[in-house]
Amino acid sequence: MAAQERLLSLDAFRGFTIAAMVLVNNPGDWSKLYAQLAHAQWHGWTFTDLIFPFFLFIGGVSMALSLGRLADAGADKPALLIKLAKRAALIFLIGFLLNLIPKFDFETVRIPGVLQRIALCTLLAAPIVVYFSWRAQLAWIAGLYALYSVAMLWVPVPGIGAGVLEPGKDFGAYLDRMVLDGHMWVQSKTWDPEGMFSTIPAVCSQLLGVLAGRFLLSRHSHTEQTVWMLLAGLVLLALGSIFDAILMPINKSLWTPSYSMLAAGWGLVGFSAFYWMLDVNPHAAVREAAARWSKPFVIYGMNALFIFAFSGLVAKMFGFIKFTQPDGSLVSLGKTLYAPIRALPLGPVNTSLLYALLFNAFMFSIAWFMWRKKWFVKV
Repeated sequence: MAAQERLLSLDAFRGFTIAAMVLVNNPGDWSKLYAQLAHAQWHGWTFTDLIFPFFLFIGGVSMALSLGRLADAGADKPALLIKLAKRAALIFLIGFLLNLIPKFDFETVRIPGVLQRIALCTLLAAPIVVYFSWRAQLAWIAGLYALYSVAMLWVPVPGIGAGVLEPGKDFGAYLDRMVLDGHMWVQSKTWDPEGMFSTIPAVCSQLLGVLAGRFLLSRHSHTEQTVWMLLAGLVLLALGSIFDAILMPINKSLWTPSYSMLAAGWGLVGFSAFYWMLDVNPHAAVREAAARWSKPFVIYGMNALFIFAFSGLVAKMFGFIKFTQPDGSLVSLGKTLYAPIRALPLGPVNTSLLYALLFNAFMFSIAWFMWRKKWFVKV
């Protein structure tokens, strides 16, 4: 791939991912969801469970195309790492501030979060990207998977034992309680889906994206790259299913190796499809048609982290801002906006989805305005 070439497919796949994340994070009614638009309750997976690891996979591809390429070209490696560390610190801070809103209660604020995990994965993956070859990066992935698996399956948790993978009883949850007690996910309080120890296999999700990005920089033809990425994705899907059966179940909250492999496999399959349609297909007319229908995703992808953070802030404000009703009760702005939609004769699951689609359209209008103004927030 030429040094100056920008992958339209990567922007589109990133935009598809942020659109999916905004959709599943903002239903009209959390109790009325299509199954694939909700997380699996514990073991297993749905479409929604693939969205977060897609972000990490995409981040890994981008790291290889920027950080990895600069390192290979002889750039100052410590300076590159310092730059990435500053970026990671800013992303972590944004995520932490979102958790603080609206109460600003430092005694109970949740410390982990989605942006926080993205920041930590970026920080931990960066030196592996800068200092190690692709073979060594593959070894790092295998080693991190092994470290996580050994601890989760064979290190005993006091009062529970080893290898118990029930909510709050696993080794990772035990570590989180020791370090983050009182600052974890409010719905559980005893474990956190973005906890410390499960960040280890999440780093592997990002490193698998790094390997895909390095392959894009290889001398193979674009068509060969597409085919090999698709095949690698199918292999990872098979490995995820095998490890699901013989080692640890597919589980997003634990970010098990089987889950990490499966999600990266779907990431490769999805990205290779975007890559073929938008950057590789030899028929210019087909590429142009694909570029037209994918343009909204590209627009979303140009400000993905900003849209994710801003959509989270807007959703919080929809819940925080309240109005007094004639009977003296309080109702949130979000429920007020949802009320006329809920009254439509579409069924509760469909009205909940319609609200999420309208919220997504509102976020897209902001992304489109920023794109027209050429405002690109680089965190």
